[in-house]
Amino acid sequence: MDVEIRTHTALHILKGAVVKILSTKWTAGVYVSGSHGRLTVKYDRRPSQEEIKKIEELANEKVKENAPIKVYTLTRKEAERKFGKEMYDLFPIPEEVRTLNVVVIEDWNVNACNKVHTKTTGEVGNIKIKKVRFRRAKELLEISFDVE
Repeated sequence: MDVEIRTHTALHILKGAVVKILSTKWTAGVYVSGSHGRLTVKYDRRPSQEEIKKIEELANEKVKENAPIKVYTLTRKEAERKFGKEMYDLFPIPEEVRTLNVVVIEDWNVNACNKVHTKTTGEVGNIKIKKVRFRRAKELLEISFDVE
């Protein structure tokens, strides 16, 4: 399995854990290079070490669960009717894009995404949070991680 596919899929798993622990939902940016990734979310404070630890633990529980990852290819209208605005991030999908791939990890993460993903969460491997940076002026929280 290509390491960047595993790392990209880890973004979705990590995002689900971030939403559950920090109750923030808007992704402001993502970055993947090899086994390293960074998830940037809109947030109003630096999380505690305990919260960061819980995010990592929860993400890895989801990996161990080996949950299926489903990808639905739908027209934009169908996708919006079925999943609502929750599937979008803060970076817009151009209006001319009429068909969306929506990645769903049941009760965990729903995201419009045009990348390739693993079939299950278990294929990702261990997720290790390496660095957390809070940018107060922009209210952005950057979570850097590696997949092992």
